[in-house]
Amino acid sequence: MINEIQKDAQERMGKCVESLKSQISKVRTGRASPSLLDGIVVEYYGTPTPLRQLANVVVEDSRTLAITVFDRSMSPAIEKAIMASDLGLNPSSAGTVIRVPLPALTEERRKDLIKVVRGDAEQGRIAVRNVRRDANDKVKALLKDKEISEDDDHRSQDDVQKMTDLFIKKIDDALAAKEKELMDF
Repeated sequence: MINEIQKDAQERMGKCVESLKSQISKVRTGRASPSLLDGIVVEYYGTPTPLRQLANVVVEDSRTLAITVFDRSMSPAIEKAIMASDLGLNPSSAGTVIRVPLPALTEERRKDLIKVVRGDAEQGRIAVRNVRRDANDKVKALLKDKEISEDDDHRSQDDVQKMTDLFIKKIDDALAAKEKELMDF
């Protein structure tokens, strides 16, 4: 029973770390990346639709994204959605292709992005700690129902704490790598 609880906690903590990594990968570092526009949703005939389903996004050069729209009538809506996003991008349209130039990152903007990434990392740590709390609560319930001994309870809490420390270290490593990436450019 305890092994199942720990295995579940480990899977959930792993998902927290993966979620954080995908979240911070969207923070731009000066290089153009199609994943930068993954979070953009466009109103398509009354239905919110991800940009990826309406257009093909490719890297034209290191500082420019080219968006080839499948339905030409959607170009203005896609441009508006990109401008309305909090990415600070200003697209320009040329027929079916929308070009999105990425402005050079200033020192001030880099520091703002680092603050955003640190906030995301803290949310990841909180999520991992919540998983730890849930696992410990489940073990305590087993102890209360006298299904396990107090020694098993303490051993389980120690194991869950070690697991928590490991996943928080993974979060810190991902954060350090992203901060370095942001400051290097």
